[in-house]
Order: sequence, then structure tokens, then C-alpha cells
Amino acid sequence: MVLKLVGLIVPLGLDTFAVAAALGLAGLPRVARLRVSLLFTAFEMGMPLVGFFGGRLAGAVAGNAADFLAIVILIGLGLFMLRPGTEEQDQARAGMLAKTRGVAALGLGISISVDELAIGFTLGLLRLPIVLVIVLIGLQTFLLTQVGLRLGARVGERIREGAERLAGLALALLGVVLLLEKLLH
Repeated sequence: MVLKLVGLIVPLGLDTFAVAAALGLAGLPRVARLRVSLLFTAFEMGMPLVGFFGGRLAGAVAGNAADFLAIVILIGLGLFMLRPGTEEQDQARAGMLAKTRGVAALGLGISISVDELAIGFTLGLLRLPIVLVIVLIGLQTFLLTQVGLRLGARVGERIREGAERLAGLALALLGVVLLLEKLLH
């Protein structure tokens, strides 16, 4: 269970750090850093819950195929994160989120938390306690957003991009391990 938990939380943390570091280049004031950290945390804790309940519904409909669907989503998410250009879109959305309020902030928050939505679909497959996962996601999001925002100007672009790609690779590999585990049992 611990390895699955680490395999899930660490890539999300790397992704959060990469987006926050890009925002940190703008040198946000202290109040804005706290607001962005709280917004990121709220969305990145909420989206896995939406995915979890959506995944349960899909699992009821898809039956045994639901595990394979969750694996495909996890591998697909990892591969999507490896594509060049996706981090620039996330950075632009995150930058707008830092300045936006109300319904627009809700839409932007959802758009930068799609990877957590996909993770939510796979939580049932991973058989991890949902409350523990959500709390850990929240803690890592708040902490790594603060670190990324503060160090963004000092962290090189290559390190930020490397963190994003490492996160995608880790999620894709977790999906492959789960697929092999499923096929061998």
C-alpha cells in the first residue's frame, strides 16, 4: 500500500511544484501566494473526490472492465504529461487563476486539476483509503505550491520541466505496474 501511495502522491507533487514554480517567476506578493496555495489545495483535493465517485459509477456500469479502464486512464494521463507544451497551458491557466475570482476561478481551477480527476478514477483500483489519499494530496499541494511560488524565480526552467516530465513518467509506470499486476492475478 505504501508504494502505491508514494507512486500516486509524489508525481502529483512534482506536477504541483512545476506549475507553482512557473507562477513563482512572476514574484507574487505574500497574500497572493497564500490565496493561490489555498485555491490549488482546494481544487487538487476536490477533483480526486469527483473522480472517485465518477469512477464508482463507471465501475458499476462497466463491471470488471472498470479496472482496465482505470489503468488506461492512469497510463494515458502519464503519457499526456510527457507531451511537450502541456505545461505551458497549465502555467497560463494557473497564472490566470492567481488573478481571477468567482466562477471564472472555479473554471480555471478545474482545468488545472484534471490530472487529479483522473487519479480519482483510479483510487478504487489502487484500493487506497480515500480520506488518507485526499489529506496527503492536500498537504503536498499546499506545501509544494508554497515552495514552488517562493523558489520559482530561482529554479531553472529545465528543472521545472524535468519535474513535470518525471511526474508523467511515474504515473505511466504506475499504470503499467497495475496492468501487469492485474494480468498476472
